[in-house]
Amino acid sequence: MPQVMEFKLPDLGEGLTEAEIVRWLVAVGDVVEVDQPVVEVETAKAMVEVPCPYGGVVTARFGEEGTELPVGAPLITVAVGAGSEPEPAAVAESSGSGNVLVGYGTDHSRPARRKRVARPAAMAAAAVAAPVAAVAAVTAPAPVAPAQASGPVPVISPLVRKLARDNGVDLRALRGSGPEGLILRADVEAALRAPAPAAVTPVAAPEGATRIPLKGLRGAVAEKLSRSRREIPEATCWVDADATELMAARAAMNAAAGPKISVLALLARICTAALARYPELNSTVDLAANEIVRLPSVHLGFAAQTERGLVVPVVRDAQSRSPESLSAEFGRLTELARTGKLAPADLTGGTFTLNNYGVFGVDGSTPIINHPEAAMLGVGRIIDKPWVHEGQLAVRKVVQLSLTFDHRVCDGGAAGGFLRYVADCVESPAVLLRSL
Repeated sequence: MPQVMEFKLPDLGEGLTEAEIVRWLVAVGDVVEVDQPVVEVETAKAMVEVPCPYGGVVTARFGEEGTELPVGAPLITVAVGAGSEPEPAAVAESSGSGNVLVGYGTDHSRPARRKRVARPAAMAAAAVAAPVAAVAAVTAPAPVAPAQASGPVPVISPLVRKLARDNGVDLRALRGSGPEGLILRADVEAALRAPAPAAVTPVAAPEGATRIPLKGLRGAVAEKLSRSRREIPEATCWVDADATELMAARAAMNAAAGPKISVLALLARICTAALARYPELNSTVDLAANEIVRLPSVHLGFAAQTERGLVVPVVRDAQSRSPESLSAEFGRLTELARTGKLAPADLTGGTFTLNNYGVFGVDGSTPIINHPEAAMLGVGRIIDKPWVHEGQLAVRKVVQLSLTFDHRVCDGGAAGGFLRYVADCVESPAVLLRSL
């Protein structure tokens, strides 16, 4: 008799606890191979094709397109050939975290668990009930540092998690009183004793209005921006700069043989040099410890608009990259963003963001800081404007630069110094060369 193997929604990493089914890639009755993608899901961070670790015949699918499933909920069942053992990939999967997608990391701290074979007689009932029942089976994520508070919920005890779930308490809304913000049983009990909030009345909408679910990427962005505004006392300063010499330098560099360099890459190189002078702006605030944490490396995020919405891919260790390397990495990540193939790891861990909103034809903005970072440099369009150059009125290429910063990490002097240094490098690239 064939073995019926159940494949559950794997842990996609980076604290993601659910995913929405976008498109099924197989149907019941299809023959699948080991590691063949069977479903495309959308998380709050990326679109992901999920490969199945078993080879055989698909006997059931769980969830229609548009359904949101928690990690650990069944995705499909596969009938593996008579008398055969699970394919090697299935064994490897069961010896790791239990439900980890290849390429998204695994937690080796948990013991290996044996895979259970679903009983054929219970398959029909499981197809309906499993997505709901699986909520209770999701493994509690490990606590994280406050700097990563947008990731997994900082709770260890499954009893605390069960108490919250049974009483309808949203753990993400609690601030833990334990070490590093760990949520304790006392925190959940205190939430239960607190007065219930007033019921939210649905917004009345005119007839024919369109409602768009605030979930997935858009929901994650909304939550992050709301949290930034709640927690960060931000301020913005700006300055106009003459970018004529910067554009001339770029044209000269691109006229030579070798990889082409983007304006964004030059601005990124300027940013990393400025952050070396003003490290206050490459930091985060640890609310639990009441400390400012200055970070040793610059992981530079850059805003990219896609069909799915705004995403912020991250260039790792930008401070050690050349303009050519920065330009190549911006191009690679931008292409992945446009095709929806960014991995969750490509979208997390940023320490400073560069936002080129000039591509939308606007001059200035006061953007919201990308929590938990401490600052963001905004760049407007570079256009010809009247400008006094060497005592004479001339037409020059002018750009508006704006810096939005967390006023907790520095005062206006440091913020103004950073922005002035960036503007000086834009106006005279030789300033950057002298500082290297």
